[in-house]
Amino acid sequence: MTTATPVSLNEAVLNEAITGLTATPKTLAPWLFYDERGSQLFEDITDLPEYYLTRTERALFRTHADDILREFLTPGAPSTQAFRSPDTFTIAELGAGSASKTGLLLQAATRLQPEILYQPIDVSASALEAAESLAATIPGLHVHPQVANYVTDPYTLSHVALDPGAPSSGTASSSPKLSSTDSANPTHDDPTTRTRVLALYIGSSIGNFSPEEAQSILRRLRSHLQPGDALLLGADLAPSAHKPVATVLSAYDDAVGVTAAFNLNVLARLNRDLDADFNLDRFVHRARWNANESRIEMHLESLIPQTVHIAGQRISFAQFETIHTENSHKFTDEALHHLLTRSGFTPTRTFHDPTRSFALTLAHTL
Repeated sequence: MTTATPVSLNEAVLNEAITGLTATPKTLAPWLFYDERGSQLFEDITDLPEYYLTRTERALFRTHADDILREFLTPGAPSTQAFRSPDTFTIAELGAGSASKTGLLLQAATRLQPEILYQPIDVSASALEAAESLAATIPGLHVHPQVANYVTDPYTLSHVALDPGAPSSGTASSSPKLSSTDSANPTHDDPTTRTRVLALYIGSSIGNFSPEEAQSILRRLRSHLQPGDALLLGADLAPSAHKPVATVLSAYDDAVGVTAAFNLNVLARLNRDLDADFNLDRFVHRARWNANESRIEMHLESLIPQTVHIAGQRISFAQFETIHTENSHKFTDEALHHLLTRSGFTPTRTFHDPTRSFALTLAHTL
């Protein structure tokens, strides 16, 4: 497993915490959620009955995995004709987490190509251990994980084909054998070693960022891709007659309080990593729908006037003042199309669930 850390993790946490908590209004970046405990809590959230996003997206992968790969490799090809992959390809993923949904696509990929390289990137090393374990259950899968914050850290995507003679991974800890000596800098002049990349950015993670930040993330990803590559973007759609605001809100404020624990865990992380003294009993989780921005907002609200100490600084809170910890933007198909085109992609096909609650949009490089 490779790690991209231009600064130490604790230094990055400190910089983000001080910057956000001394701002007006106070904020904390959502990547701070994903320490080991936060990553496990998020996995628990995805199993909640209120959290429709994961099960809806998983159903789309279960139904359309073969169609997604067909459209990636041969855009516009009829789904009724026999299909074989015209090119070798690899699958990469930003914010992979445990990759439970991605496994459905990887299984479909091995039906087209006996050896598949999967390149998951995530800020959480513990989450990537689960992604690596897919190699033990999917014959022919080779996993090359990278621990990195894909927003701020450098990361690489390999365009190099697996050596045809490489043994199957078989175990989660196996490393793929590439047919070039430098996976970060493949030889572009030799077409026999180059493979196409399908980059995944799913789970509606794009919704956690402002429109400007989302475009920056996609443009950065686009800079790693080459002609013939593509992006599969998973995004939650805006409330509609089939999906009222109440349904969306409940996904971020579940009845048993797992999302509240997930939100409060960011303060526990600051206590642990930065020796802060947040009293978690003095803050409460709030989820709000912001119709003007078409987003759910998550906040931590101070129940009383209080002062918190962190890294030698005093951070004062008024009663009812909040820390804005996360946004989850909800999109229209038109908004997704504009975001992708402004980021250097050409949307070619969108896969919807029957109620059009969620979208998987495949977009090729220009």
